[in-house]
Amino acid sequence: MAADVKAKRAAFRKLHDAGCFVLPNPWDIGSVRRLERLGFAALATTSSGFAWAMGREDGEMSRDEVLGHMREICEATDLPVNADFEAGFADTAKDVGRNVALAVKTGVAGLSIEDRVGAELYDLELACERIRAAREAIDASGEDVLLVGRSEGFLVGRTELSATIERLVAYAEAGADCLYAPGIREASDIAAVVSAVAPKPVNALLLAGMRVADLAAAGARRVSVGGGLAAAAWAGFDRAARQLINEGTVPPRG
Repeated sequence: MAADVKAKRAAFRKLHDAGCFVLPNPWDIGSVRRLERLGFAALATTSSGFAWAMGREDGEMSRDEVLGHMREICEATDLPVNADFEAGFADTAKDVGRNVALAVKTGVAGLSIEDRVGAELYDLELACERIRAAREAIDASGEDVLLVGRSEGFLVGRTELSATIERLVAYAEAGADCLYAPGIREASDIAAVVSAVAPKPVNALLLAGMRVADLAAAGARRVSVGGGLAAAAWAGFDRAARQLINEGTVPPRG
């Protein structure tokens, strides 16, 4: 029996009060169970990991498929779950708000809204309207769901830090509880983001070659891995399959 949803949401918000916690990203119930056993305090979904598990690419899952996945993950664990809700599966603020209201009903403790469609960022004014609509939908639900404002500039080649900070500050003012700009690699840049949006917490994405300790020292309140664990799992699968083809053997378990 999963823990009470309100209790999970309260516990998740409290994790953001101080320190730094790691928020790993499972993609199915099996990976949820393994991460639970390792002692993590919270989990987050991954759009890419879920898509790969379904034989598709990131961004190809429908809103209803993602909502179903979110509900399945939340119901499978006593840990709070933060949802990768992509760009809210809508362009207009009104439709983002409607979809966020549906997301709240899945039992998530938090959810993120991105500011891009394809390889382009939304106009800043519209991006802020979308965050405000998400905030209003959460508030109208009466549920304590943490809203993450996420700016994708570093993932689409727009790596001017000042522009990303401008967006994150605007999203904080529009009602985001936590700010996130995946793709930033330099600890000094993370520190600049932390300073700009303080006292609101910042999520940092852990990429290959980075260390949680360095991100924590830069002031990140939480560290997630996106599709990193799923990518590692599939890479191991591919290596084992090639070994089966080339050598007629499989690697040892564990």
